[in-house]
Amino acid sequence: MLSVTCKAAIKAVIYIGSQKDANARSGIKEIAQYIDESEHTVGKLLQKLVKENIINSVKGPNGGFYITDKQREKKIIVIVQAIDGDEVFNQCGLGLSKCSASHPCPIHDDYKVIRDSFKQLCNRRKISELCEAINDNLAYLINI
Repeated sequence: MLSVTCKAAIKAVIYIGSQKDANARSGIKEIAQYIDESEHTVGKLLQKLVKENIINSVKGPNGGFYITDKQREKKIIVIVQAIDGDEVFNQCGLGLSKCSASHPCPIHDDYKVIRDSFKQLCNRRKISELCEAINDNLAYLINI
């Protein structure tokens, strides 16, 4: 459902947001290494997230990416919309371009329930909640 880039963006935001030091700034290399993505991909998606005011950046030797308390309270859907757009919540489960209730694919009705439920999750869950799960060791961003 989500693109690889969108999944990487969510992981990057969670990583940045889960840094315990409020003044901590993370670099592209550090983030890419931690979430196991290429620096090129991470650099591009971080630029987009800064442009959409989901995270912030500071240039220079002590620079990097960080997130404010206000930004931590944003819903996960803002990341999805910034990277994949709203269309991800309307796509056909089989990738057909003309799938609809009046012209459904074989899994339309079942997939619509899953897709709608996922959209509700993204609208309900805050970045801060996902960061807390990481900080409380209840969830992980890396393979163990």
